[in-house]
Amino acid sequence: MDVPDWGTIPRMLRDQARNHPSDIVVADGEVRLSLAELRTHAGSVARGLIALGVEAGDRVAIWGLNDLQWVLAAFGAWDAGAVVVPLSSRYKGIEAAGLLRRTGAAVLVTGEGPDGTVFTDLLAETAGGPVGDRPFAGLPALRHAVVPEGRERPGALPLSRLLAAGSRISRAEAEDRALAVRPGDLCEIMSTSGTTGTPKGVMLEHGQVLRGYWDWAEIVTLGPGDRYPVIAPFAHGFGLNAGLLACVLRRATMLPIRRFSPDLLTELIRKQRITVLAGPPTLFHRMLDEVDTAGHELRVAICGAAAVPAELVRRSLERLGLERMINAYGLMEGTVVSMTRAGDPVEVIASSTGRPVPGVAVRIVDDDGREVPAGERGEILVGGYGVMRGYWDEPAMTAEVLRDGWLHTGDVGVLDSGGNLAIVDRKKELFIANGFNVSPAEVEGLLLREGSLAQAAVVGVADERLGEAGWAFVVPLPGAAADPEKIIAWARDNMSNYKVPRRVIVVDELPVNANGKVDRAVLRERAAR
Repeated sequence: MDVPDWGTIPRMLRDQARNHPSDIVVADGEVRLSLAELRTHAGSVARGLIALGVEAGDRVAIWGLNDLQWVLAAFGAWDAGAVVVPLSSRYKGIEAAGLLRRTGAAVLVTGEGPDGTVFTDLLAETAGGPVGDRPFAGLPALRHAVVPEGRERPGALPLSRLLAAGSRISRAEAEDRALAVRPGDLCEIMSTSGTTGTPKGVMLEHGQVLRGYWDWAEIVTLGPGDRYPVIAPFAHGFGLNAGLLACVLRRATMLPIRRFSPDLLTELIRKQRITVLAGPPTLFHRMLDEVDTAGHELRVAICGAAAVPAELVRRSLERLGLERMINAYGLMEGTVVSMTRAGDPVEVIASSTGRPVPGVAVRIVDDDGREVPAGERGEILVGGYGVMRGYWDEPAMTAEVLRDGWLHTGDVGVLDSGGNLAIVDRKKELFIANGFNVSPAEVEGLLLREGSLAQAAVVGVADERLGEAGWAFVVPLPGAAADPEKIIAWARDNMSNYKVPRRVIVVDELPVNANGKVDRAVLRERAAR
């Protein structure tokens, strides 16, 4: 089906709530939330944000685990005409403060971490304490921080005060704000790993996100009655758009997963009776080998990876009797690019990410920009409605990847004669640890803040548990002693866990190539030895 003529997320929510008010779209523990209730609660959050001075186009950052409050904060921000800036729940203070500063977020809505920590507490050391009427001295654009009820902090508002402030705003005023949002307005600034050391903010618009994930959900056959655990973090494009948003688009029930553990798989399969599951190949290997799936209700599996073992596809289809197993390719800058389809043979699902979705074009080009024949390797270029507007406040970086109407992805792929796209390599230095893109330059920049290092170079190394893991080769400052264990401990305290180097190796100097740049190929060879 063609995407309904909603244009914006607020209009989509209103239409769904009006026509299907009792459909349950969120199941978080014992709480069940219908479309009508979601609209009502989102409206209350929006009125609170408007009362705090949030204007159309302001950035509202959300920092928490996947839960009901994250859902309400997102839809409330969209209703207020704001742009959602997700912060990874794995962030430490340095990382969060950097993103808040770069995007100029006006309001930060936080939840609790898995250990009960309030996320705002992680900011105090990096961004300073409250000053005047602002929550953090070092974040001049941030006017308000909202914390969970009962977890009051100096300079921060509990959620109840946000909602109480909203009573000063009439429902008519809030409704006007929601209906004033246009399809071309920004709805998200998604953080993506940066090759320069600074994560970039990908700007996405209401219209393109609605179309991209309506089409994604159409191919997945996600719909009413489905129970879909959203394991990917809401701060990630897959968790937010192919999870939270897709469920409301298609009136499926999302089960926000705060923190995934292998033991949870049995609960999801046996007790929660899930019907749709998305994750990496390791998730499905574990399910087949360790979970009693007798009597399961799972019908669709989305297994996103450059290559999926053919035997895993066969076992999943035959043993579980799935209707579909899907592989797909997308990237923050290009939304959904390609997906396998119903009827594709096992070999296509295992070896490719399928064909471009409607409205998206793919080209494979050589280093001179010339299109290569089917079956030959080249850089993947993406065109069509799903390509981002650009990187937030980074015109030079935007111009570097958006050229001649095409997104230059930096990924290397092959198109076969049937139009199926296989991802075979990455031109960028990024590596993938436990499903997360990691930028060596970003990790290096963070490591240099530890205090004992003059230089650092990070490379991705094959790892049985994580897929790839970072190894850091470091040069100490003159007269300083670099202790690998202390450096790793500092990294655990100051950066997301998937960025923490698995090993730190102290060297006298880093190898360089003819251009004077660090020769990462030499470091990868050394790590392999």
